[in-house]
Amino acid sequence: MQPRIPRQSAHEHGIHRAEHDARLSDELASVVGGARRRAVRDGDRQIDTAHLLHSLLESDAEARAVFGEGPRIARLLGYLVQRSIGYGLRWQSGVEDSGAVPVVTESAGFSPLAAASMEYACERAVRHGGPARGTDLLAAILVDPQARAVEVLQRAGIDAHEVLARLQDLSDRPQEYAGGGEAAH
Repeated sequence: MQPRIPRQSAHEHGIHRAEHDARLSDELASVVGGARRRAVRDGDRQIDTAHLLHSLLESDAEARAVFGEGPRIARLLGYLVQRSIGYGLRWQSGVEDSGAVPVVTESAGFSPLAAASMEYACERAVRHGGPARGTDLLAAILVDPQARAVEVLQRAGIDAHEVLARLQDLSDRPQEYAGGGEAAH
């Protein structure tokens, strides 16, 4: 008799492994899980930077706060929701890779750009002495102008450089971490 529980493919296992990476805060691991579910639901082959951005905005209050309140964030979320029924359909046939960043082959299930962003977020977190947080990932996905997340921002009328400048201002200030106490930059 065959078990009724489907086995995970190596592809799915790689994605789940990323969610349990000790270099990620619990909140960021949850964001990755949300991005994975969104990619599966949208019928996409890989998690891309737009999936990560959408999940960050839904799940991470600190990352969402960088964009401010009001119509700007509503417009951005509107574009992210539309990706599965509008311009995002053209993304399903391609892989997100600008060629501007080195490809990280270890992260199965992520587009090359999203995998590089995850790695960059972890490297950025080392500077503040903690696990990678949502703001680390947000900064990482906005660095490459060819990222799908940057394209979504542009369509929503948001300048990625402005968001990166806000993130830099935040990272220049001491911040509270889950481990208690403040970390110096």
